Amino acid sequence: MARILVIGGGTGGTATALALHKAGFDVEVHEAHPDSAEDLGAFLTLASNGMRALAQIDATDAVTAIGFPLRSMRLLDATGAEVATGPLGEADDPLLRFRCLRRGDLNSALQREASRRGVPVRHGARLASVEEGPDSVTARFTDGSSATGDLLIGADGLNSTVRKAIAPDARPVHAAQRVFYGRTRDARPPCEDGQFSMVRCSEAAFGYTVSPDGETYWFARVTDDPLTAEELTRGGWRDPLVSLLRRDTGPAADIVAATGPGTGDVLVTNATEIPPGTPWRSARTLLVGDAAHAASPATGQGASMALEDAVVLAKSLRDTPDTDAGLALYEALRRPRVEHNTVVSGNLSRGGRGSTVPRPREEDLPRLLDWDTAVSG
Repeated sequence: MARILVIGGGTGGTATALALHKAGFDVEVHEAHPDSAEDLGAFLTLASNGMRALAQIDATDAVTAIGFPLRSMRLLDATGAEVATGPLGEADDPLLRFRCLRRGDLNSALQREASRRGVPVRHGARLASVEEGPDSVTARFTDGSSATGDLLIGADGLNSTVRKAIAPDARPVHAAQRVFYGRTRDARPPCEDGQFSMVRCSEAAFGYTVSPDGETYWFARVTDDPLTAEELTRGGWRDPLVSLLRRDTGPAADIVAATGPGTGDVLVTNATEIPPGTPWRSARTLLVGDAAHAASPATGQGASMALEDAVVLAKSLRDTPDTDAGLALYEALRRPRVEHNTVVSGNLSRGGRGSTVPRPREEDLPRLLDWDTAVSG
């Protein structure tokens, strides 16, 4: 039984550990944050493909215990008038419905499930370096401790320390937008149960939904230069964003205005992506999730793609004769799909449409994710 180290206890890392454990591997998770993991972003949505991946690793119940389902999407113009509406994903199947939830809650739920199954999750373990040998790989942490295994999985996010060991020249790039997130109980905009609304504002792309208990979750994507690290943490973004959104008469400005006083209630981040073609692996180290293929949030697929990674990696290692063959198969199966998402999402963030990268066959995904179906090249 191979011993596998997973660096990063967020959505992708913990799901990867769950999948590898189900496949029979000895796996442990090392998370830098002292608790369940950093709560970046007020909320996220898991799409039907992400929910399908969760079902394959028997984690549906852990996730559907939190958040709420989304069944439909409507499009509004800048005045708030409805332009179109339709179902979201595979809304007829309760197991595959989109789900809205807080990122920190998702991380905590998956980590609790990992611990319940006997998968060790070590908190406060910040990676300092990776050392590969002919027969093993060692993770060294900033507290002086270390761990050695047969394979190391880097699921440590956009600013991955593991990626620096594999591809030191690879750098995340700005995808032309700033992304604001917030939530409030004081807005109460018109919204049906289980509905997500997208608003075509003149200066932003804006989306919101209302939870069953009346809390409004929202985001805004605004084209602009990247913010510095200091600007990202200083707060005070609510009022400038409200002023920008007041140019329209739709619901966006009022929702943001109802979101807390000043700092702390409106979060902002840069839309960032990993350029396609970035190396993912060496002999005993592999990147997954945002560490490998972070995309701008325009398609809303970041967490769902990471969940797909978890299932396909576990199956690839399970169904091939050795680690090298498993990693090669995993990359061949995953790179076309995730890089298509990166390009499409980046084009949307930059004001374009579509992609010149061929789109992988969506109808192949259920079979690829099905736990009981072997994978092949």
